Amino acid sequence: MGYDLEKRLVVGIASSALFDLAESDGVFRREGEEAYRRYQEEHLATPLRPGMAFPFVRRLLSLNDISPEDPLVEVIVLSQNDPDTGLRVLRSVEHHGLGITRAVFNQGRAPYRFMPALNMSLFLSANESDVRAAVAAKLPAGRVLDSAFTDDPADPELRVAFDFDGILADDASDQVWQREGLPAFQGHEVANMVTPHEPGPLRDFLAGLNRIQRREEQQGLDYRRRLRISIVTARGAPAHERAVTSLKRWGVMVNDAFFLGGVGKAGVLDVLRPHIFFDDQPHNLAGLHVPGVHVPFGVINEQAG
Repeated sequence: MGYDLEKRLVVGIASSALFDLAESDGVFRREGEEAYRRYQEEHLATPLRPGMAFPFVRRLLSLNDISPEDPLVEVIVLSQNDPDTGLRVLRSVEHHGLGITRAVFNQGRAPYRFMPALNMSLFLSANESDVRAAVAAKLPAGRVLDSAFTDDPADPELRVAFDFDGILADDASDQVWQREGLPAFQGHEVANMVTPHEPGPLRDFLAGLNRIQRREEQQGLDYRRRLRISIVTARGAPAHERAVTSLKRWGVMVNDAFFLGGVGKAGVLDVLRPHIFFDDQPHNLAGLHVPGVHVPFGVINEQAG
């Protein structure tokens, strides 16, 4: 019987999100594919430096120590490299001690097409066109952005933060806000307070994180829980109530919710210090000191694209 991915949280990661590829990508852009091949072969023994998604991935994989014989998490490399040029990526994975053993190398083609076959609830990349194409195909994907975040390797906790509309929920209510303004949005949410939103692109990813949290709850009194999940949203009262209702009806939960009512998110995120924060609006991610991920979902992103 094959290795079953159905009961695990599976994340796809492009090498551009996991490692710092600025130098090797520069060779490719300046000198072409053959020079890139030579460069990667010549530097095969030189590990790639961690990229912006590295702290998130490292901590996510560390949760497998809860169940070493039956891992809770799988992270799979999805790469446009061929197996030859991708060899340095897997050597770097081994060097950094990441528990990644599976990879898809799809030369010159975006490998997000294989996400459903591999039960992935998230794909992270630094390539905007790949991410937009994945989201257009109704797949959960996000573009990892540069930030000034400094990781503390001694910190065992994994903190994941989400915006709500366009991330955990669809963007139907956000469209009301964009078309008609805040008063209309508030009225719409009050009128639909007991009606849950349709799920957004990362609802299933949150559900997978919750499964891990339930396993943490079973570890006994001496175990210190390491996974903490937050919502940081521009919603405020009374629109917050429909968000809470939706989470309950979907059967998911978060540890913290920041209903900011239009107050900027950056200050809260500076204190919260998530290892990854998902938002559908690029302006909410600009200048953050935490690793931000743009999920180009919904009408406003279709217009921008």
